[in-house]
Amino acid sequence: MSYFRSGPSVAGFSFRLGLAAGLLGLALTAMAGSAATAQDKRQNAPGEFDFYVLSLSWSPSFCEAASERGNSSRGVQTQCAGRPFSFVVHGLWPQYERGFPNYCQRPSPRLDRNVMASMLDLMPAPGLIYNEWDKHGTCSGMGARAYFETIRKARAAVKIPPEYLELSSAKAVAPLEIEEAFIKANPGLSNSAFAVICDSKRLSEVRICMTKDLQFRACEEIDRRACRRDKVVMPPVRGG
Repeated sequence: MSYFRSGPSVAGFSFRLGLAAGLLGLALTAMAGSAATAQDKRQNAPGEFDFYVLSLSWSPSFCEAASERGNSSRGVQTQCAGRPFSFVVHGLWPQYERGFPNYCQRPSPRLDRNVMASMLDLMPAPGLIYNEWDKHGTCSGMGARAYFETIRKARAAVKIPPEYLELSSAKAVAPLEIEEAFIKANPGLSNSAFAVICDSKRLSEVRICMTKDLQFRACEEIDRRACRRDKVVMPPVRGG
């Protein structure tokens, strides 16, 4: 006796299977929609966020990657052909416990050129400064001058480990070693408040979570996105 049937029964089974898959997909979509709605209650409302992420980019990696891509734009030249930079400020980003706001005012209030110029020692590219204001600064709930003063205070609260200030040759280093060096140099900083970010081979940046009053704090979502490579390369500081 055969236990396998053909014809309408097989078609019916396929139909039921497809229907079940479709219903499951609708259920998952509804769940995702509910989660999005829960966050959307304050999505992109200026000043309505939980904490900051201070992102410090390893400038030699940025410049090396730009060179490999043949990118010689004015912004790249400003950062990479000027004085030697090690870690520079990528941004100070308002965050939710899950997700983040961005572009909270459209159009964004115009950033005064004098405010932009005042930040070039920390963020050595005008285009970066303008973009950070539009995308992240408008979510801070502060005016431009106060926001960039907060960036300066946040950067001043973080001490760069001395071994990374004037790196004279390329260094292959474990992300954990970078993390430990920052923790050693910054009392109160813990591995739950810090994430090393990398590309396919290089250190890209470090991200440090801070409260609204610029104290170090844990941030599970940021920590989960940390680099998982065994080693990353830190290209040397230009001129080193």
